[in-house]
Amino acid sequence: MENKDSVTMEPSRIDEHLVRKEKVTNMRAEGLEPWPSYKPTDATIAQALAARTAEPAAEKNFALAGRLMTRRDHGKTFFCNLQDRSGTIQIYVKKDIIGDAAFEAFKKYVDAGDTVWVKGPLFVTKTGELTVKVHEITLLSKCLHPLPEKFHGLADVEQRYRQRYLDLISNPESKEKFIKRSRIVQSIREFLQSKDFLEVETPMLHPIPGGATARPFVTHHNAYDMDLYLRIAPELYLKRLVVGGLDRVFEINRNFRNEGVSTKHNPEFTMLEFYMAHGDYKDGMDLTEQLIYNAVSRNFPSPRIMVQDREIDFTPPFKRITMKDSLVQIGGLATSDIEPSSIDKLIKQFNIQLHANAGYGAKIFALFEHCVESNIVQPTFITGYPVEVSPLAKRDPQNQDLTARFELFACGMELGNGFTELNDPFDQAERFMAQVRAREGGDQEAHHYDADYIKALEYGLPPTVGVGVGIDRLIMFLTNTASIKDVILFPTLKNVKD
Repeated sequence: MENKDSVTMEPSRIDEHLVRKEKVTNMRAEGLEPWPSYKPTDATIAQALAARTAEPAAEKNFALAGRLMTRRDHGKTFFCNLQDRSGTIQIYVKKDIIGDAAFEAFKKYVDAGDTVWVKGPLFVTKTGELTVKVHEITLLSKCLHPLPEKFHGLADVEQRYRQRYLDLISNPESKEKFIKRSRIVQSIREFLQSKDFLEVETPMLHPIPGGATARPFVTHHNAYDMDLYLRIAPELYLKRLVVGGLDRVFEINRNFRNEGVSTKHNPEFTMLEFYMAHGDYKDGMDLTEQLIYNAVSRNFPSPRIMVQDREIDFTPPFKRITMKDSLVQIGGLATSDIEPSSIDKLIKQFNIQLHANAGYGAKIFALFEHCVESNIVQPTFITGYPVEVSPLAKRDPQNQDLTARFELFACGMELGNGFTELNDPFDQAERFMAQVRAREGGDQEAHHYDADYIKALEYGLPPTVGVGVGIDRLIMFLTNTASIKDVILFPTLKNVKD
């Protein structure tokens, strides 16, 4: 039974598909292979253009390969656009140059969308365009479907996500965005390595979910007959490594959270987490702003970039403000209204839903999310997080109700989270127990009790700072993208019913 396309095809496209399949049958009947072995190239399109520009008088032949994006028939000649990973170039296919047999085969069997190999020198057309004068041409891979209409590209958003290969072929801006993503991640990796951080890999399958407040995906291992969880965060494993003497570690890898889907959430996403022994959350803020400044400076013309029609300046130092102060300075609330005796009135006024046992810290945090977060524009570190919403962070030595924690926000979006790590095994055990009670009270995102992690802490975690940065959200932000699906090559999508 033939597979159905995930997106309904127009009748004309179905007809074209059948025509191309028939061409394959006819080619094989003539002894021609639609998907032959590769032919070696000696340059990319960009390299060929640069070489010809540097030596205009040179008559060098270039062997190039790429996808035919357009094909214009002028009788005994064709003008086509050839695209490879580096760019696009026009090619000129003339019957008198390549010979009758090769020309007829090209005319009968080669379509826009096919991958071809060409060889020939570059020349300048009457319109001033550098063009390959084709001396040899070979079909490398037959495309059985017509490409999206050339002037509009792949406009259907759903189809772009489900058939990302078509999106990359037909939408240059999408392709450039993913190239930019790769380069930003590489610059982050190189920055951390320059600071003596060691890149490591930790498990994706966890016997106990931990390291973040989230609902996990559950799976089952048959050989051990045990349930396992796709990791929601690598944090507890990375800190075990610091206990073991790997003082500076980082990981850039996938996390999985069984939560709702939105323009800012995908169940599978990429996180950076790094941990540094003998530092605190203030050192974490310094490193985070340097890391992001470095990523922006290396990949954009300036540390000032446009995001949501606003110029955002990533030049350090970023603004730093406590959560309570932000409620007044950014959220516009009165200091008297956020005191313990009056805060419930505000919670009710804003219709904020909290668990019945929520304490004062949880209420402050809820007000921050409601009144402040979306109003932060320039890169800003928020500090002074309540212990109640920071189960893995060390307490602030100046205020035991708060933790030595920060989050980085810009344009209403959280870009990073970090804190001085809780290394007191007794305090950590107590907080795990509080999380267990919260789970028993109905909070399905609360932490489990991880006895092995407590044992690791009992061997001594040195003073340590840890930071997490959501790579997908950072790329969204830096490329001024509205949906997380546009910066993940293959986002999680709902099944299409037949």
